[in-house]
Amino acid sequence: MPRFMSLIRIDEQAAAGFEPDPGFDERMGALFEEISMAGVMLETAGLAPTAQATRVHWSGGKLSYTDGPFTETKEVVGGYAILQCKDKDEALEWANRFLRVHPESWSVTCEVRAIDEATG
Repeated sequence: MPRFMSLIRIDEQAAAGFEPDPGFDERMGALFEEISMAGVMLETAGLAPTAQATRVHWSGGKLSYTDGPFTETKEVVGGYAILQCKDKDEALEWANRFLRVHPESWSVTCEVRAIDEATG
């Protein structure tokens, strides 16, 4: 069964001001329980803010390091999930359900990509 990576993209600066509504934690917990019981969720986690990150860049045969935060970047990966689904349509359905748990005032993007099993 194919695996998919779901990358949760957020505007980190705007997200700092987002407050979840009273039912958010319960809705998210119920969805995570359902997706886990279905055997779809293999792994998930949120990521620390970019202020705690370092980018390593290779160019011209040299390495360079840049410590966060990365203010020039509007959208960053704020979390991820690895899903095992029968096909991409099923992975997209879970992504749809995940996004709909969030309050309407939030802006969250979920990028769904197949894991290349030849290299992964």
